[in-house]
Amino acid sequence: MNAKKTRDPAAVAVDELTAAEAAAELQRLAAEIARHDRLYYQQDAPEISDADYDRLRRRNDAIETRFPLLALAESPNRRVGAAPAAGFARVRHAIPMLSLGNAFDPDDVRDFFARIRRFLGLKEDEPVDVMGEPKIDGLSISLRYEKGQFVLGATRGDGSEGENVTANLRTLDDIPLRLHGRAPEVVEVRGEVYMRRDAFLALNARRETAGEAPFANPRNAAAGSLRQLDPKITAGRPLHFFAYSWGEMSEKPAGTHAAFLDRLKGWGLPVNPLAKLCSGVEETLGFYDGIGTARATLPYDIDGVVYKVNRLDWQERLGFVSRAPRWAIAHKFPAERARTVLRAIDIQVGRTGALTPVARLEPVTVGGVVVSNATLHNEDYIAEKDIRIGDTVVIQRAGDVIPQVVEVVRDARPAGTGPYRMPEECPQCGSHAVREEGEVVRRCTGGLVCPAQAVERLKHFVSRDAFDIDGLGEKHIVAFRADGLIASPADIFRLERHRDAIAAREGWGKKSADNLMAAIRRRREIPLDRFIYALGIRQVGQATARQVARHYETLENWRGQMTAAAAERAANRDEMRKPERVGESFAELCNIEGIGFSVADDITAFFGERHNLDALDALAEYVAATALPRPAAASPVSGKTVVFTGTLETMTRAEAKARAESLGARVAGSVSKKTDYVVVGADAGSKAKQAAALGVATLTEREWRDMVGG
Repeated sequence: MNAKKTRDPAAVAVDELTAAEAAAELQRLAAEIARHDRLYYQQDAPEISDADYDRLRRRNDAIETRFPLLALAESPNRRVGAAPAAGFARVRHAIPMLSLGNAFDPDDVRDFFARIRRFLGLKEDEPVDVMGEPKIDGLSISLRYEKGQFVLGATRGDGSEGENVTANLRTLDDIPLRLHGRAPEVVEVRGEVYMRRDAFLALNARRETAGEAPFANPRNAAAGSLRQLDPKITAGRPLHFFAYSWGEMSEKPAGTHAAFLDRLKGWGLPVNPLAKLCSGVEETLGFYDGIGTARATLPYDIDGVVYKVNRLDWQERLGFVSRAPRWAIAHKFPAERARTVLRAIDIQVGRTGALTPVARLEPVTVGGVVVSNATLHNEDYIAEKDIRIGDTVVIQRAGDVIPQVVEVVRDARPAGTGPYRMPEECPQCGSHAVREEGEVVRRCTGGLVCPAQAVERLKHFVSRDAFDIDGLGEKHIVAFRADGLIASPADIFRLERHRDAIAAREGWGKKSADNLMAAIRRRREIPLDRFIYALGIRQVGQATARQVARHYETLENWRGQMTAAAAERAANRDEMRKPERVGESFAELCNIEGIGFSVADDITAFFGERHNLDALDALAEYVAATALPRPAAASPVSGKTVVFTGTLETMTRAEAKARAESLGARVAGSVSKKTDYVVVGADAGSKAKQAAALGVATLTEREWRDMVGG
C-alpha cells in the first residue's frame, strides 16, 4: 500500500489548509517575514519587492483569521503592525529597578570591597569574587516572561514605575518572544537597549537628508527609538539588547551571578561576551583597565564597568541601601575635559534659599555634548580655585553628565580681573543672604516672599523622583506661576479648572491639555515616601523620606506627630541638643535610624510654620498618600521597633539592621518607651540598662535569629 503523499503547506490555498498545515505554514511565514524585516530595516539590503513582502503578510493574516488559536507568540503581527498607541500605559515594577552607586577611582573600588567585608563579617583571607561587565550607555528595561513566553516589557522609569513598551520591544531581534529550554514559571529579565555607533551615524545621516534633527548621541537615539508610539518606527531603528540581571522570579535563578548569565544565554538572551569573573580588588581593577583600553574599539558606547558580587546568597544578605544595592557598584570612566572661556557668573536660588553660582561659558563640545553652563558649587569652591570672570577654564562632565569647572588656566588670565564676591542680597527678591556658621552655602532669608524659592519648590514637587507629572516640565511651572495659574502644590491639582485656557496657550492645544490633566489625575494617589520627598523639606532626600514613611506609616499619623514635635521644639529651644528633654515626639523622630538631631530640627521647623501646614492640608484634599508595602512574607517583627546593642557574633550590626528592615521592622538608635525589642550582644552598655528600666523586652542574638527565622 502506497503512503499518502505529503503536501507542501506553502503551495496550498488558505481555505484548503488543515490545522496541522496551517500551524506549519505560520511557523514558516514568521521566520521568513522576520528575515526580510532584518534585511530591510536593519541592513538596508532587501531581497524582495514591497509587493512580495506584502503578499507574505497578507497570507499570514488570512491564516491567523481562519485559525486564530494557532497564532504564534512570534507572529509578525505581534512584532510589528499594531496601530500606533495614544500613549504608554504605566507599569509598576514588582521589584523596583534601582540605580547603582558610583566609583570614580581605584580607592572607591577598594572601599566597595572593604564595605562588603565589614557588612558580612568576612575574614581578610576569604576571597570576594565579582562579575565585571561593561556598563552599556543605553536605556534600562525589564522583560517579563510567563511560562516561557514574553508578555510584558517596560522602561525603568523612576525605578518604581515605568512605561509599557511591549509592542516596541517585540520588534527587536535580540529579544526572544519565547525562551529556549526550561525556564521558571515567571522570569523577569533586566538589561539595556542600545544602538551601535555605526548604526547611529547612519541613522543621523538619513535624518539630516530628510531635514530632521539629528540625535545627540546613541543613547538618546536608542531611547527615542524605543519610545515611539508606532512600533513600525521602532522596527525601522537598529536597536540591540544585552541582558544582565533579573527582577521577579518564581524560583531562585542560580547560585552565582556567573551561573545566572549562563542561564540567560541558554534561554536565548544576549549577554555581553566581555563579562568576566574577577577575584579580589587587583584583578577587578585590571579588568577595568583592560575595558578602558578597548573602549574606543567597541561598537557601542560604554561609560564604565559594573561590578556585582558573584555569590547570590551574599547578594541577599547585603541587600539594599536607599535606592541602590550594596552588592554592586558602577566604576565610571574619567570625565572628558575641554577648555573654554567663562563669560559670566550667575546666581541661582534653590527651593531652600541656597544661592548657587553658575558659570556661563563660551559654548564648547565635551563628550559629544555642547556645554554652555557649568556648576561652581559654592563661594568656597570659587575662592579655592580663584575662579574669575574672563578666565579660560577647564571643564568636565562629572560622571559624563554634570558639567563643572575643575581648573583655571592661569597663563591665559586677562589683565585687570579681580576675585569674585558672592552677593549678600538675594538677586531675586533683595532679601539678605546669610551664611550660617558651619555651612558652605549662603541662603536667601526671604522664604515664601522669594519668587525663586517658590518656583524651585514647585519644580521639585513635580520632578521625576517626587510626583513625576508627565507634561509639566520646568518651563511650564515657570509660565503657569507667572500667569497666576499655580502658586502652591495644591494648585496643580486644580488646573483642570483652567483646562480650556491651557489648551488655548501657544504650543499647547486640546490634546496636550487633556494629556496633562490625565497625568495629574494619575498622581492623586502616591506612595507616602514620595509625597514626603516632594515637599522639599531641607535635608529630606529620598532615603530619609523612605525611613520616615516606614516609621509613621500614614500621612495623618506623620502630620500629627510632627505637629506635636514642632510644638515641643518651640517650647524647649534651650534643650534642643538633648532631644529626650524636648519632648516625646521630637525624641522619637531623632531616634529613627539615619535621622538624628539636625534632620529632625529641619523637619520640625517645616511643621512649625503655619503656611506649610495650610499647604499640606490643601494638598491632602486632592492626594491620597499610600503606606509603603510591607514584606510579602509574614514577619513577627513587622511594625515593631527594634534596637541593637553590643557586639553580635553571627552577623554584623549593619547586616542585622538591614535584615530587620527587610522584615518590616523599624530600627531605632536608642531605647524609649515605644521600643518593642532590644537585641543584646556581647559587651552591651547603657541601652540594655535602659531597656530593663523601661520594661522593654530584651533578646539574645540567638533568640532574635530564632524569632526572625534564621
